[in-house]
Amino acid sequence: MSRGGETESGSVGEVFAAFLKLGLTAFGGPVAHIGYFRAEFVDRRRWLNDAAFADLVALCQFLPGPASSQVGLGLGARRAGPLGAAAAWAAFTLPSAVLMILAAWGVLAVGGDSPAASATLHGLKLVAVAVVAQAVRQMAVALAPDRVRASILAAAAALAILLPGVQGQLGAIACGAAAGLAFCRGTATTAPSGPVSLRVPVPLAVAMLALFAILLALPAVLAVPEGLRMVNAAYRAGSLVFGGGHVVLPLLEVETVRAGLIGADTFLAGYGMAQAVPGPLFTFVAFLGTAADTPPGGVLGGVLALLAIFVPAALLLFGVSPFWDKLRGWPAARSALTGINAAVVGLLVAALYDPVITAAIQGPADIPAALAAYVLLAVWKVPPWAVVLGFGTLGAMLGAVSL
Repeated sequence: MSRGGETESGSVGEVFAAFLKLGLTAFGGPVAHIGYFRAEFVDRRRWLNDAAFADLVALCQFLPGPASSQVGLGLGARRAGPLGAAAAWAAFTLPSAVLMILAAWGVLAVGGDSPAASATLHGLKLVAVAVVAQAVRQMAVALAPDRVRASILAAAAALAILLPGVQGQLGAIACGAAAGLAFCRGTATTAPSGPVSLRVPVPLAVAMLALFAILLALPAVLAVPEGLRMVNAAYRAGSLVFGGGHVVLPLLEVETVRAGLIGADTFLAGYGMAQAVPGPLFTFVAFLGTAADTPPGGVLGGVLALLAIFVPAALLLFGVSPFWDKLRGWPAARSALTGINAAVVGLLVAALYDPVITAAIQGPADIPAALAAYVLLAVWKVPPWAVVLGFGTLGAMLGAVSL
């Protein structure tokens, strides 16, 4: 064993094969993905021990971006260096990304004008209501279990609803951080011990953090070309969303639907389809880039958007890793993160109201349908992909009957 609890270095091919299996089979969102990673790389392959794995997970949960993908990048880097990180990301991400691009092609091919197509998309939007409601419940139990954090959640939801757009999103996160500093010092999670050991030289880490900041700030001072608007939207979402998974929904909706890059119906249909594929939920952006109403669109648009949403995750992970040991020892940082975590659940509550419920519930009959989807997911534990396929098929059948 070498430092940090990892085994001796392996090959890039070994990393790719291990993560490809997970990319094809890992359903259930970031929390489930981290469980799969632990079973595969701690228990079965013994690439690292539990302490080292917990340290890496703690760092990734502290940062914005897709936590499970960042853990995968870190595991690949520990095992086979920079190429190992790239192999881990590609193998875990590409299966779902390819499926989402193909799904977007299908939406573009059939259009939304026919009764069957409209009914199918409507069924997928009803599934989205159930999926987001389930995510809200689970995350509220985990991240806002007491009166203080529940109050932060409610305030963040109210702010995001009353002030729609990026200002409301960022304002809610900032207020959550301030409230965490003021009121959550007794509830902040204790920092784990031990180094993360991604072996990134400090000068390179500083350069990565500087590049992250430049790419995030540049569109504020320079006009974004029409062909890069979706790329910029994806980069901002990957840079600013805390919590990963379903929490990316409200920020992506602000950056794409409200910005006129894609229609609300197409957005929610794609989000529903994203529940039926394995791997990271952030590959939903490949659907958006492919189906976008602005150039470049198509496969090129999907690929560029996909890269853009994951680039900040990599820059932050490797940029912060050399400084993590000192940062996590600062109680104020953990308190602020505790408040931010409660606030992001509030953002998801706001997204559940608008656009999810406002776009999906079109009449009284839709309410029992959405409730049925929720019960199937939350009570009967039916896999999300099965609920998605079932409601999409039912919608298509109802639409065909009306022809």
